[in-house]
Amino acid sequence: MEEKKVKNDHLEGLNPAQKEAVLHTNGPLLIFAGAGAGKTKTITCRIMHLIKSGVEPKNILAITFTNKAAKEMRDRVLTALEKERGLANTPYHEKPFISTFHSLGVHILKENSRELGLTRNFSIFDKSDSQKTVRDIVRDMGLDPKQHEPNKILNIISREKGDLKNAQDFAESISGENHTAAHGLISQIWTEYEKRLRAEKALDFDDLLLQTYKLLKNHPAILEKYQNLWQYIHIDEYQDTNKVQYMTVKLLATKHQNLCVVGDIDQNIYSWRGADIKNILNFEKDYPQALVVLLEENYRSTQNILAVANSIIKKNTNRVEKNLFTKNAEGDKVSLYAGYNEAEEAHYIANKCKELIATGISAREIAVLYRANFQSRALEDAFLTKSVPYQVLGTKFFERKEVKDIVSFVRAGLNPESMTDIKRIINVPARGIGKVTILKIFAGQKEEIPLATRLKVDQFYNLLKDIGKLAHETKPSEVIKFIIKESGIEKELRDGNDEEKERLENMRELATLAIKYDHFPQGEGIEKLVEEAALATDQDSLEKNENAVKLMTVHASKGLEFDYVFITGLEEDLFPHQRMNSVKNKEDSEEERRLFYVALTRARKKVFLTYANTRTIFGSAQVNTPSQFIGDIEESFIEADQTFEYREKIIYLEL
Repeated sequence: MEEKKVKNDHLEGLNPAQKEAVLHTNGPLLIFAGAGAGKTKTITCRIMHLIKSGVEPKNILAITFTNKAAKEMRDRVLTALEKERGLANTPYHEKPFISTFHSLGVHILKENSRELGLTRNFSIFDKSDSQKTVRDIVRDMGLDPKQHEPNKILNIISREKGDLKNAQDFAESISGENHTAAHGLISQIWTEYEKRLRAEKALDFDDLLLQTYKLLKNHPAILEKYQNLWQYIHIDEYQDTNKVQYMTVKLLATKHQNLCVVGDIDQNIYSWRGADIKNILNFEKDYPQALVVLLEENYRSTQNILAVANSIIKKNTNRVEKNLFTKNAEGDKVSLYAGYNEAEEAHYIANKCKELIATGISAREIAVLYRANFQSRALEDAFLTKSVPYQVLGTKFFERKEVKDIVSFVRAGLNPESMTDIKRIINVPARGIGKVTILKIFAGQKEEIPLATRLKVDQFYNLLKDIGKLAHETKPSEVIKFIIKESGIEKELRDGNDEEKERLENMRELATLAIKYDHFPQGEGIEKLVEEAALATDQDSLEKNENAVKLMTVHASKGLEFDYVFITGLEEDLFPHQRMNSVKNKEDSEEERRLFYVALTRARKKVFLTYANTRTIFGSAQVNTPSQFIGDIEESFIEADQTFEYREKIIYLEL
């Protein structure tokens, strides 16, 4: 790229390290960005600098891991582009492509669907679709899903796909000495699972990545097209990439080598789902000409919070040395509370949240983090008792049954071979079509169905045909309204009880949400809506940003920030976590420490640490040792909170 003189107003407010990263436009670049060090600002400014230096926006690709992060980056870039267009009347005809890895996969696969024997409107199986399909397969094999858990089987399949293996590769890899009965069973189930996906013209989440890689690897002309299109590539959270993501990026970046990766080894917390820390550690081996930049100035947290975080993470050895610093205020000390049991711990937290809210602090600026999902039960009980508004991260809008039903109508209208969707909605609302009839439909024996029932089936398929036609002719919001009315759902629910009326409201909310896609060309908007439904994540449930205290796992909190953060359950074997029947090793220990570091650095103003001396797990009370992480913090940074007295403590003592 030829550098041309540009106005440097987009560089204002950058610190020296950020500016160095922004100005390095040609060749590989590795940015180690500490928590709260302004990485999104840096990437955004770098993209703007490239455009102002003469790079066409369409030649820029930026990939991150969550929909929330992608939306934030996209909004910032487009706002800056609009501002620049207004000032200089620059003809920015096309936009940079900013998305998640999975959305990138959908985009590439849709553009090349014929090469894979798919239609452009292939279905995307979400987690529940995949679990249901595997559960059906297990049952069809005469096995018990309780003994052969679909979720565990899918986790194994997911890890293997992340390592670039398909069902055939897996079958070959377990031959000979590696073969066990369990492996053989998984291989059988996986083979049948792929067969059912193909029959429905569907892909699952992991296929969106694996099939994209295989497409690019096996079709040089297609690869070259995208290499020439995306000449400047940015990858956020590079420490969280797995093998298939790493190899896909490598393919796309090979021709021009203009690859900027941003990451933080200290925030690598996803090894359990395939993230390989070696991808970022070996970046300089992969790209010997790379410039390395450290972003160490934190703009989020107080000095005390950073001092504690630095002291925690420096005990890890598998990292690049860096030390976060800030010009922010010194701030409060970290509060520490020890509860008698999990109920007292939870009531302390709920009470403290109530006190904070009473002082004028917004409930949405408070987060309660825990290591394991089961911890939320005691917390929810306490928040309900204290009448403190709360929201548990993970209740996704698109996972509600009624919303999934409407999306299934759209998917089946676009892809009539999606048997999973048809099976889901053929009796929504009730049409009197029984299981035997459904089996005959799927077996292609429609002529054997009694005439009266066949008429009902024909009506249903005519509705799907109308939906498919309408999807390509009108706005997405109108399609959703059409389904709600013409399917008979509205008629069934509008005069029902409160719960049924709420379900109808959720469906109407989907129509409202669809409005944001109404401006897309005909047919494209509805595809985007279906894609959003399939790729929604836990963090997307916070989009409405209810004014309530957020309850979530530490893993789910990554990328978020709050003024006040409670880190709970700080007990040995809970946090740091000890998995059942597993032996502690150095890698696991370091990842647990990184997880605590991530939890600490979510906070802007104040951190509260809590633990329980006894906790009931799997029905039995356990006496706990406080977490080693507490002992790693210098006493000068901690203040014990002994002001709370839980009135029900005596009851538990007597028990």
